Amino acid sequence: MVIAKWLETNPKLLILDEPTRGIDVGAKSEIHRLMGEMAQQGLAILMISSELPEVLAMSDRVLVVAEGRIAAELSREEATPERVGMAMTRRNTASQSERALA
Repeated sequence: MVIAKWLETNPKLLILDEPTRGIDVGAKSEIHRLMGEMAQQGLAILMISSELPEVLAMSDRVLVVAEGRIAAELSREEATPERVGMAMTRRNTASQSERALA
């Protein structure tokens, strides 16, 4: 497994882009478990995922990116599907308003 090789280098940060895309539920659960263990051991994990339930379940902090910019930073407690959705659409609305003022 490629991740095992990377972990042998004792990284401080692990970046995972869509780590569970296209795998079965059992494998997804195992990856989530491993990510949790690594985080407990002090490894910082940056997970990029388009699956909102996964993001909300796995994250201590959620950054919402819209139009290539960070539209919101939410703590675990603040991160709800509604707030993430609002941050995504608010960025679009703000961009349109900014363009109208220019």
